[in-house]
Amino acid sequence: QVQLVESGGGLVQPGGSLRLSCAASVRTFGTYLMGWFRQAPDKEREFVAAIRRTETFYADSVKGRFTISRDLAKNTMYLQMNTLQPEDTAVYYCAAAPLTSNAYLAPLYDYWGLGTQVTVSS
Repeated sequence: QVQLVESGGGLVQPGGSLRLSCAASVRTFGTYLMGWFRQAPDKEREFVAAIRRTETFYADSVKGRFTISRDLAKNTMYLQMNTLQPEDTAVYYCAAAPLTSNAYLAPLYDYWGLGTQVTVSS
């Protein structure tokens, strides 16, 4: 069983930055595909970014603005979000999947955190 806890969300002005963290309670953290998804009100959950070993994946909407990384020693994954826009407002979830899973598909992720709210507004 993998437990995931997100933190770092909040209210930020357009153009601002936030860094989300996802702490994982698993010793084999490096053997999972780890991803970030988000869900805005009245919208479906969508892929944001993922990391498999050193390989990274990004949604087109965040490419060049968001950076995913992880610290294996701390069992923690991060999402650095820059140049935030109102359309980035959503609940952000971290998730874990078997290493060989398709990074973009939410149903393939077995474990999910409870989410952290990100609101971009002036």
